[in-house]
Amino acid sequence: DGPTKIFRDLNGGLCLKTVKRWCKMISETGSIELAGPLGGSRIVRTPAAIQKVKNRIKGGKTMSVRKLSNDLDISQKSIRRILRNDLGYYPYKKIIEPLLTDAQKIERKKFANWVRTNFQKEQTMRIIFSDEKLFDIDGIYNSQNDRVWAASRAAADKKGASSKGITPLVILDKGTTDHARYIKEVLPVALKYGNKIFGSDWTFQQDGAKPHTHHLSQQWCRDNFPSFIGKDRWPPHSPDLNPLDYCIWDEFNRAINWNKIISKKTLIE
Repeated sequence: DGPTKIFRDLNGGLCLKTVKRWCKMISETGSIELAGPLGGSRIVRTPAAIQKVKNRIKGGKTMSVRKLSNDLDISQKSIRRILRNDLGYYPYKKIIEPLLTDAQKIERKKFANWVRTNFQKEQTMRIIFSDEKLFDIDGIYNSQNDRVWAASRAAADKKGASSKGITPLVILDKGTTDHARYIKEVLPVALKYGNKIFGSDWTFQQDGAKPHTHHLSQQWCRDNFPSFIGKDRWPPHSPDLNPLDYCIWDEFNRAINWNKIISKKTLIE
């Protein structure tokens, strides 16, 4: 491997200049000769410094690594080492939750009670959710920077979503999506997938987007799906009830190689 690949594989453990210098030593002498021991003595990560960081984290106040570094006069690198190595914390991604009014909370409770009354547990595993996502290749929000340091995921959040699979992805790359386009290009895909996976015993669910709640969209769903949860049932401002909106889109967004897409777009333009 060349120096650049070794540098990338080390993930920041050594700077590129050092890697190049060591590669040159190996090439010329067959070994690496250091002027002194690698790494300095542990001066900053003292028990007192570790306790200060621990107290700040336990205080419950939201604080970035940069803020901790400035307040405690400790480098950001040392702060991260204290959090990860000494305190056993991990930077969990923050999950955005909708801000609900009291009226909206009542509607959510009504929906939950309705589901418990009308669906058995195994039936809830045969629900297909539909949702849309806008991807802008000119730039995306970097959710990697929005993290919570905690000892476990349970301490960072207590929410989750799961499903047995996803339908084929429908890509609408031109224009906006109205109810007519939704009926023509999206709903038939969901119907075909649902019948293939679950047969004739499954339920279709969607959120309150305008193409979904249009009376023609609602009528198409009632006429074609084996079972359908209508717009009057779905509580407002509840993306966390939809596994697509609450979990899968974010994972999909992070998995995309945006640099490659942007480079290709630039070449085409």
